[in-house]
Amino acid sequence: MINSMKCKESADFEIANAFDGIEVVNANYIKQNFSKHVHEGYTIGVIEYGAQRFYRSGASHIAGQSSIILVNADDVHNGESATPNGWGYKAMYPTPEHFAQVSTDLYSGKDLTPYFRSAVIEDRQLAEQLRLIFSQVEINSSQLLMETLIYATLMSLTLRHSSHLSLPKESSGSRDKLLLAKEFLDSYPEEDISLIKLAAIADLSQFHFVRQFKKHFNLAPHSYQIQMRLKKAKALLKQGITLSQVSTMCGFYDQSHFTHHFKKALGTTPSRFQKQARNYNTNL
Repeated sequence: MINSMKCKESADFEIANAFDGIEVVNANYIKQNFSKHVHEGYTIGVIEYGAQRFYRSGASHIAGQSSIILVNADDVHNGESATPNGWGYKAMYPTPEHFAQVSTDLYSGKDLTPYFRSAVIEDRQLAEQLRLIFSQVEINSSQLLMETLIYATLMSLTLRHSSHLSLPKESSGSRDKLLLAKEFLDSYPEEDISLIKLAAIADLSQFHFVRQFKKHFNLAPHSYQIQMRLKKAKALLKQGITLSQVSTMCGFYDQSHFTHHFKKALGTTPSRFQKQARNYNTNL
């Protein structure tokens, strides 16, 4: 069975019948090479065969069979095969809001959203819990069962493998200035803004803006803009808007440009992602 899966690259996205929908993917890759990108949610995945090499938190990591991959929301990361025959994995993408529900229960109402310092963990019990979730997604189990399984898994992850991220305070206030530019890109990703205007928002020279933005957010301003365009595109695709409209509305040069960046970041095409998301909506 594993050999047959290796013959074809694929990424099948589904929306779990839980907590208003959590994205889940079942992927098999050989040559796929993910560009550096971010997700608005966490990535929690299990390697089913082969091994994956990926960058996260300033270092490269390798996850082998049955290892669990952990990527925090907004962590810059990439991915490629660490073996000649590729790798397969299943993953889900809970949002910080999903973890906030868990943390308020665990910490007497305090919203202490978890931060996973380890990019790869070995936890056989949790790996089996995740596999159980993915098997129930495949057969479209009841909402109550799905939410119970996912909630229990997120709680176990939080208790056993998380900490809380403390951001360093900067007396210069440079991060606050950079956040103004970042917030502009978050709100208006489709805008064809110039570097000089974006740097002006942060009240920095163009040279210092590019250097500082990449230092703080691990992506150059243009690369970050692409990620925000893809985030907007995913939301529009789920609404059933045509690919040509989505590419225009999100600021891509054309549909081919849009498809190229989408596949490099998500491992599937926009049309395939939209079809799978539409299947979920029609089943509601």
